[in-house]
Amino acid sequence: MKFAILSRNNKLYSTRRLVEAARQHGHSVRTLDPLRCYMHISSDGFAMRYKSRPISGYHVVIPRIGASVTRYGSAVLR
Repeated sequence: MKFAILSRNNKLYSTRRLVEAARQHGHSVRTLDPLRCYMHISSDGFAMRYKSRPISGYHVVIPRIGASVTRYGSAVLR
């Protein structure tokens, strides 16, 4: 399975452990900073980008969103 972890810092212990555990079980994992995610919503549809590259194909999204970015991080998660 392909996992995305929304976290501001991939060096945090809890984020690192999630990545290690997922990889140990054979999953593909990528840590994404929610503040670098860009959402384009229009009548034509929805598109999401991370550092100007399209995001798609994730089976699981794990939010590790801190209090400072709760509002925007929650919008990215939705």
